[in-house]
Amino acid sequence: MTNCTIIGLGEAGAAYAEALAAAGHRVTGFDPVAPATPPGTIRAATAAEACQDAEIVLVLTGAAAARSVAKDCLPALPAGSTYADFTSSSPAVMQELGRHPGQALFADVAILGPVAALGVKTPLMVSGPGSAAVAELLTPLGAEVEIADGGPGAAMSHKLLRSVLMKGLASVVVEAVTAGRAAGLEEWIREQIARQLAGDGQAVIDRLLTGTSKHAVRRSREMQDTANYLAELGVPAEMTTASAAALTRIATAPAPEAALR
Repeated sequence: MTNCTIIGLGEAGAAYAEALAAAGHRVTGFDPVAPATPPGTIRAATAAEACQDAEIVLVLTGAAAARSVAKDCLPALPAGSTYADFTSSSPAVMQELGRHPGQALFADVAILGPVAALGVKTPLMVSGPGSAAVAELLTPLGAEVEIADGGPGAAMSHKLLRSVLMKGLASVVVEAVTAGRAAGLEEWIREQIARQLAGDGQAVIDRLLTGTSKHAVRRSREMQDTANYLAELGVPAEMTTASAAALTRIATAPAPEAALR
């Protein structure tokens, strides 16, 4: 049994609290606004109180609260405990917090998927001195925990790079399907998207890198025409317009081939 503390009892925090309690751990939680307390969780009156006897603290608040939560929690933690920040704070903030962990071992934890869909089995990447403790606690719950090389901030650096793809891809898909629906071609555009996402991923990456640089001028004009078409359909075209601008930049100042590899 591990004495665990969860700071932030929203959707993600509540999921971890309930799963850890069900696994036989002692769970203390703190959240100044969440109305419900997860089953098996002891609710503390303050963050510092919740951390007093903790062996590991999981911080599952918004990124804006990362510094204030650390200020409240770190001084209260016993020697040898682990402070794991799951917030989506920047690598710089993670590095800053990792420089002042008090008596605790700091861990930067990046959540690599939707907790709403995958729960505590959502893949994680962790870095910093407290990485091993996080992996030891959460792997038995079914989570795939990858320890990244480097100190605090390394895990979040990986996550933000992944976000360039995942959040950008999601935005493009939403825009394309919305436009397809407006044109009466939703099923057709869905099939096109599915086809592009299938197959040999590395080959697709190489084809996109090579083709984009080679055909940037023509594709920029095509995307400008596409943005005009979406305007006629009454569909927002932020991603299409941004693509046209990016292709214009690539066409006028192409990156060296080595930089694209």
